[in-house]
Amino acid sequence: MAGGWAKDGAVSEQIEASINDELARLKTRAVPVGASLTHCAECEEPISQQRRLAVVGVKLCIDCVQERENQHQRWGGINRRGSKDSQLK
Repeated sequence: MAGGWAKDGAVSEQIEASINDELARLKTRAVPVGASLTHCAECEEPISQQRRLAVVGVKLCIDCVQERENQHQRWGGINRRGSKDSQLK
């Protein structure tokens, strides 16, 4: 496919580079940094010693982490029905 001044495969390379950049960003964000907290940053409940040892830099208790994951699952997802209404949103 002609792409003007772009070389062949430039679009694919750009897409691949964008995906790799996003994956690298997510990997660095997922790793907690710093000292573990003794109490949850959101609800102030104590965080167990086992959890603090298992997850370095933990800031949230298990209940708050599960609540965040449930919120992301509710909003995540793509409407794949293929209707025109879903394509317009």
